[in-house]
Amino acid sequence: MADSPTQSPVQPLARPVSEALEARLGEAVPVLDHGFVRVVDYMGDDAAIVQAARVSYGAGTKTLRDDAGLIRYLMRHRHSTPFEMCEIKLHVKLPIFVARQWIRHRTANVNEISARYSILDREYYLPAPEHLAAQSRKNRQGRGDLLEGEEAAEALRILREDAERSFSSYEHLLAENDDSRQGLARELARMNLPLNAYTQWYWKTDLYNLLHFLSLRADPHAQYEIRAYAEAILGLVKLWTPVAAQAFEDYRLDARSFSGPAMAVLRRMLAGEAVTQAGSGMSPGEWREFEAMLKAP
Repeated sequence: MADSPTQSPVQPLARPVSEALEARLGEAVPVLDHGFVRVVDYMGDDAAIVQAARVSYGAGTKTLRDDAGLIRYLMRHRHSTPFEMCEIKLHVKLPIFVARQWIRHRTANVNEISARYSILDREYYLPAPEHLAAQSRKNRQGRGDLLEGEEAAEALRILREDAERSFSSYEHLLAENDDSRQGLARELARMNLPLNAYTQWYWKTDLYNLLHFLSLRADPHAQYEIRAYAEAILGLVKLWTPVAAQAFEDYRLDARSFSGPAMAVLRRMLAGEAVTQAGSGMSPGEWREFEAMLKAP
C-alpha cells in the first residue's frame, strides 16, 4: 500500500503588516449621523517607504531612528514616489453632496453603489445644531455665525421634511410593495433623491495622494462634513504609517507656506519694523490670510 502524500504546512504570508491597522480591518469608524469609514485592505507600511527610497531589498536597512529621519526628510522636501508604494482601500458611507466634493480628487480608484440596481435606504444627513450656520459674509464658500432659536429649528425642520418627502416619493415611484402598479424604473426614480441621501463607495488610493487629500480636507477651513471624514481617515493613517503620519502633520498639515511678498514682510517685522497692509505690497485678501497664519495656533 502506497504511502499517503504528506501535506505541506501552510506558510505565513510574507508581506509587511501594520499590526495596529490589522486589528482595525473591517471595523466601521462612525462619521456624521449615519456614515462610516472602514479599512478593507492595505499594502505597505513605514518600512515600505524607506525601502523604496533606498531602492534596496529587504525590510530593514538601517536603524529605526535613521528610517524615521529619512521619512521626515522625504516629507519635508516633498518627495512623492516613496509614499506611493503604500496603498489603502476604504469602504466609505457618506452623503451624496460630500461625495461630489470628494470625487474632485481624481487620484484614486472608485466604485460607487448604483441606484440603478440597488434601492437606497431611507437614510439622510441632518446637521447637528452646532453645525447649522449662516453664509459667511467674507467667504463665498464658507460658513459664518451659527443659526439660533427659531431660525435654526425651522432650518432643521425644512431639511428633515424635504428629505422625508423625497424618500416617500422615491419609494412610491418604485412601487416595490404594490403589486397593482409596475412602478418606475430604479434608474429614473433615483433622480428624485435629495443630495443629503447617503451613498457608499470603495475608494483605493496610494499614501502620497491620500495625504494630499488630507492636507486639503482635514484643514480647519474645509467644509465640516468632509473634514469629519478626513479626520477619521487621518486617525487610521496614524495606525498604518505612524512615522509618515507624524511627518505629515509636522510639515504639511500644521505647517504654513508664505509667499515671496509675505517673507519680505516677515523679515521687516523681525527687524523691528511695524508693517501695515498698505505698505506690504500685498492685496487686502492676501494680508488677511497672512495675518490669520500668524495668529494660528
